[in-house]
Amino acid sequence: GKPTVYGSLTRRGLSTEGVPDIAASEGFVVGEVTKKSILISCPHENVSTKFLAPYTTFSRIHQKSITCLDISSGGGLGVSTSTDGTMKIWQAANGEIRRLLEGHVYDVNCCRFFPSGLVVLSGGMDAQLKIWSAEDASCVVTFKGHKGGILDTAVVDRGRNVLSSSRDGTARLWDCGKSACLGVVADCGSPVNGIAVGSADNSVNLGTPEKTPSEREIGTEGKILLLAREDKKLQGVGLQSRQPVFLFVGSDAFNCCTFLSSTYFLAGTQDGNIYQLDVRNTNAPIQIIHRSGAPVLSLLPYRDGFIASQGN
Repeated sequence: GKPTVYGSLTRRGLSTEGVPDIAASEGFVVGEVTKKSILISCPHENVSTKFLAPYTTFSRIHQKSITCLDISSGGGLGVSTSTDGTMKIWQAANGEIRRLLEGHVYDVNCCRFFPSGLVVLSGGMDAQLKIWSAEDASCVVTFKGHKGGILDTAVVDRGRNVLSSSRDGTARLWDCGKSACLGVVADCGSPVNGIAVGSADNSVNLGTPEKTPSEREIGTEGKILLLAREDKKLQGVGLQSRQPVFLFVGSDAFNCCTFLSSTYFLAGTQDGNIYQLDVRNTNAPIQIIHRSGAPVLSLLPYRDGFIASQGN
């Protein structure tokens, strides 16, 4: 909530070990400097930031901004989409392009690997959800049913079923084997920017389905679906029951969400807040993290914490 503090860094030279000698402008202090990182603090504001050098840079995969990416479970392959209109599969070790996935009309918004690492799920502005073979780049399934661009996807368990969310305000459950829609899990009346599926804590009441679930639904029992909505709401829905579990109102449009465990989850907003909530009691957040006013664009659990990306 305070004005941003600006400063500059100047490199004065290199030590014999190859570590840069760095000076900071007034109000900033240079801490530890290595070949890979620089620690900067601003004692007056009691804040510090560590800047890390990239481990590797792949600059030849796309020509424009990268909008989404994922790495296969084995770590061997990457898939990414870009505002250059392409979706590509590449080797994670060296960035060598292996496959070009062509078939969406207009921009592709999201891409992810199935747990097997051999198949890719993607969603585009053309309202189509597609499944691709990572081995030969063929499109094996196309799901149609959304009335607006697809903004996010999720895979249930090993991937017999998948989920998508759209600008049309709905989240849908799909059967990959029969390439059919198993149902609308939620209809929000507002674009659903991000979704996440997780196993719910046993104490959470997920509701009861109004009619017997299809035998084509695999792995939906005991799962909760999070919906990050454009209308400043974060919603939880029982995946099998399609019943609302909670509705939390935030400070701005929600862009993304992720589970940390069966009880804790995170959601990020357009005005830079990261909310940590407990699925058993969503009345008040456990904490609200605010580093800057830049939009929180994606969240990912990592070790005992998480990684967040922001629009700055």
